[in-house]
Amino acid sequence: MLMASSTNYGSDEHGLICGYRFAPEQPAEAIASATQALQDLAAPPVPGGFVWLHLNLSHAGALAWMRAHAGLSENFFDALSEGSRSTRIERDGNTLFAVINDVTFDFSFDASDVATLWLAVSEHAVISARSRPLRAIDRLRTAVKRGEPLRSSAELLDHLLRDQADELQRVVRGATTRIDDIEDALLDGRHDGHGAELSRLRRLMVRLQRLLAPEPSALQRTLQRPPRWLQPADLQDLNGASEEFALVLGDIAALQERIKLMQDESQARVAEENNRTLFTLTMVTVLALPINLISGLFGMNVGGIPLAEHAHGFWTMLGVIVAATVGLALLVRRKIRPRRD
Repeated sequence: MLMASSTNYGSDEHGLICGYRFAPEQPAEAIASATQALQDLAAPPVPGGFVWLHLNLSHAGALAWMRAHAGLSENFFDALSEGSRSTRIERDGNTLFAVINDVTFDFSFDASDVATLWLAVSEHAVISARSRPLRAIDRLRTAVKRGEPLRSSAELLDHLLRDQADELQRVVRGATTRIDDIEDALLDGRHDGHGAELSRLRRLMVRLQRLLAPEPSALQRTLQRPPRWLQPADLQDLNGASEEFALVLGDIAALQERIKLMQDESQARVAEENNRTLFTLTMVTVLALPINLISGLFGMNVGGIPLAEHAHGFWTMLGVIVAATVGLALLVRRKIRPRRD
């Protein structure tokens, strides 16, 4: 049975997480099990209707059930076995095959929190499969449960793509907030501990851009030679979703460049502090030369050392050391003082 919570990802004995039956201008009707979905896959539920079945690939029976009953092509299963991760929408006979990467439901700004969803979209059925819970799918599932009508299977794909773009925008917004805080800290001179986080955020942005950017050539080929059941409105929606992705990916690229500049600034500040520390140590070593040299000479246990028997010999030599140190300090200061034109 389907659970009421949109965040509960339990599945039935065949790996079906959720299933819905759509009719024109009507709210979706839940499909309780994969067995019940068989009759909907055999024939359209109603004229103009379609079904959506979402399966869990981590379930042992999901793959076998899809091979036996979902009517999917070998290209779909080849993509699953190859682990193809590039986001794309392409034509596979009379169906649309889509690979969509999205952040996981428990996303925590880590590059590993990106997972893949595989879809096969035909006129009367949408089959989606994943191994880990995804946020965009959860948003779509919640919208369907609220009763949002979908006129076609292509509109469901468009809805999913726009949900993914919204999730990407949310990720970019969260990353921007973090980078703003780090930037304020850097400007205040507090750069300790931020290098690792900047590297992690940059790695995340690079992974998002690489995995989530749809292949433009595949999408353009699909839109130029679409399946016959796709309506002009569906093609227009898919074009709009592609444009939304382009805007979000532009924000990601700008954020990458900003992170790179902040890393350069952080490294420059660290190098400046290291140079300042090294300069201080060098000056201490130089100023200690008179002390080490004179004390070393007069500390030799040989005969003829001056002032060895003098009553005030210690204080005399101390005065000589202080005078030599002060003189050397004045000379160094004069040498390192910037010249004025």
